[in-house]
Amino acid sequence: MPAREVAFLHAGLICGAMETLMPIVPPAASESLLTFPCAFPIKVMGRTRDGFAQAIVTVVARHAPDFDPATLEMRSSSAGNYLSVTATINATSRAQLDDLYRDLTSHPMVTMVL
Repeated sequence: MPAREVAFLHAGLICGAMETLMPIVPPAASESLLTFPCAFPIKVMGRTRDGFAQAIVTVVARHAPDFDPATLEMRSSSAGNYLSVTATINATSRAQLDDLYRDLTSHPMVTMVL
């Protein structure tokens, strides 16, 4: 089979049998798989140090004023070097989640956000 007849993905374009280029169209930014409002867990990880959990609570509460800090779940790594905290918020929009994610990932104490 000639190479040009084999469809392949390259740099965001699909190339096919007729050698025409068709862009891969991602879902519109306004489309979401979530239905709002919804309970949404956000896991934040960082080095174990004083004030980490409180710093996360402060950032989360800025974006989700109804967040209850008493519901924060914490877990240490097996060696105790890292701490993960899970904050479950009442998410009201995709924009709220995007803003919260941006704030958390830019925080100096945060290593990773899931």
